[in-house]
Amino acid sequence: MTVITAGEPGLYPGRWIAMAVLLVAGFMNLIDVSIVNVALPSMQSALGASDSQIEWVVAAYILVFALGLLPFGRAGDIHGRRRVFTLGVGVFTFGSALCGLAPNMNALITARVLQGVGGALMTPQTLAIVPTLFPPRERGLAFSLFGLAAGLASVTGPVVGGLLIHADILGLGWRPIFLVNVPVGLIAILAARRFVPDLPGAPGLRTDFVGVGIAGVTLLCLIAPLIEGRQLGWPLWCFAVMLAAVPLAAIFVRWQRRQNLRGRPELLPVGLLGNRNFLIGCLMVALLFSGIPGFFLVLALYLQNGFGLIPLESGLVTVPFSVGVVVASLISGRAGMRWPRRRISLGALLLAAAMLWLRAVVADTGEAVVWARFAPALLTGGLGLGLAVAPMFQTVLAGVSARDTGSGSGALQSVQQVGGAFGVAMMGEIFFGRLAAGLMAGTAPHAVYAGALGIALLYNALSFLAVAALARMLPRPGAATALPAMAAHE
Repeated sequence: MTVITAGEPGLYPGRWIAMAVLLVAGFMNLIDVSIVNVALPSMQSALGASDSQIEWVVAAYILVFALGLLPFGRAGDIHGRRRVFTLGVGVFTFGSALCGLAPNMNALITARVLQGVGGALMTPQTLAIVPTLFPPRERGLAFSLFGLAAGLASVTGPVVGGLLIHADILGLGWRPIFLVNVPVGLIAILAARRFVPDLPGAPGLRTDFVGVGIAGVTLLCLIAPLIEGRQLGWPLWCFAVMLAAVPLAAIFVRWQRRQNLRGRPELLPVGLLGNRNFLIGCLMVALLFSGIPGFFLVLALYLQNGFGLIPLESGLVTVPFSVGVVVASLISGRAGMRWPRRRISLGALLLAAAMLWLRAVVADTGEAVVWARFAPALLTGGLGLGLAVAPMFQTVLAGVSARDTGSGSGALQSVQQVGGAFGVAMMGEIFFGRLAAGLMAGTAPHAVYAGALGIALLYNALSFLAVAALARMLPRPGAATALPAMAAHE
């Protein structure tokens, strides 16, 4: 067994093989997200799921993943990153097997929770292992490979998912989209044990489990009523539970301050809670990503349930968005840290324009979906997302002290996932509410689905416009001591 420490970067001869193992595991996690969106209508039909259950298939994974990123990132520091990484891959693989074998929707949602735990265990370790494997001159290339893997996952996910479902392997329908993770995960575990070096932990560190619990209950109070409220007829307790999230959030802040004063572990450092630019950045990230998972959820339902497209055809419709993300990410990478606020604003405006453009396309769609009419709007949206994301994270973290950079990065990733869960709940409520009203009124199915998608897209457009406005509230690059060389570009 090879043991290396943070003081020996680049001395490990098998670092590129180890990097390949990390990329395979990360790719498995990332592609699973995009594959699931294509399969949701098939799951709903095969298992007789309610609208809220379909939302939970997406939201349960996102919520658990978001909550686990910070404490499980610390777990890698305590117990050793390879150990926690392989545990995460194992949990994700086991959860994938349970998803593929789920007899009903409740079992599927429970298995998705397990997948979320696995994803949260392994994801922070992949990024944390890289600096110990590579010398500074090689780290840029190593980190860029993660971006490439994310881009490939977003592009290939919808197509691979559609192909697997269309092939109907052994009559299993949608189930192979999860079962395919089992052999990949097992290979990744064995390869990690063989090629990823053992990185010793620091058992003296501790995790703020109370903070994790308070944060988890707060998020559930906000998200659960949004998903279940319409199905239950919006009883009074739904609104009471959502209101309870406000004092719970205040309790969380007070607990973090108490932990800080006593010198105990904090889930979110108090220094970040008092950082105005970081808080603005968190709001921007939450708003931006609240419009993405929910968008693909309702778009898949519109295409497959509303117009009868098979999952493969539905996946092909969404490919231009993924292509746009990859292209813009490459362009954004070459721009480095130049013009960050302008790139964020432009990206958010392109996303908003894409949603309004798509809304017009949907309203004008007759009895059949024409790929060529949807492609330009989706490509524009992908370009906007790829253009905005990198400078957004870089600019927000530039104002964070070096001591809190790790926590700030983890917190931003958590906020990204929480925003996604909130967006799924909001867009699901808007879409399914409008859909139910239209079907009860006896409106033609195509028109009902078009109207439901059109009204849901307004949420996206408004969220992205808010991001464009908030971007101007971030500090000018010259105001951040970490970015003095950028002042001339803004």
